[in-house]
Amino acid sequence: MESSINSLTEKVIGAAIEVHRELGAGLLESAYQCALAHELTLRGIPFEGQKGCPVTYKGLQLDDAYRIDFLVDGQLVVELKAVDALAEVHDAQVLTYLKFTGCRIGLLLNFRATVLTRGLRRLAL
Repeated sequence: MESSINSLTEKVIGAAIEVHRELGAGLLESAYQCALAHELTLRGIPFEGQKGCPVTYKGLQLDDAYRIDFLVDGQLVVELKAVDALAEVHDAQVLTYLKFTGCRIGLLLNFRATVLTRGLRRLAL
């Protein structure tokens, strides 16, 4: 199981690097979402984009509490940003997504970084 999630993570990072290499660092997050969705499709990587997930709070179900940018193969959360610098709140956001989806691994990708690997974080529960 661990090797399959590592392989999936590597494939998604490779797709994201390709998008960043082609588009550069100056676009809006929505442009990167569209391009990454296309790249994942081209590579045959199964995903759901803008995946809504309910949150339960003391018996109250909040259906539209959040949307994950990408849920890849039902096991990897991918959150995109296009910000000057990643902050702790961005990590917390991904960790919250992991908690409510039951996924163990998440990727946080900042496409505004001049080199994508410098704007990449792998988070785990």
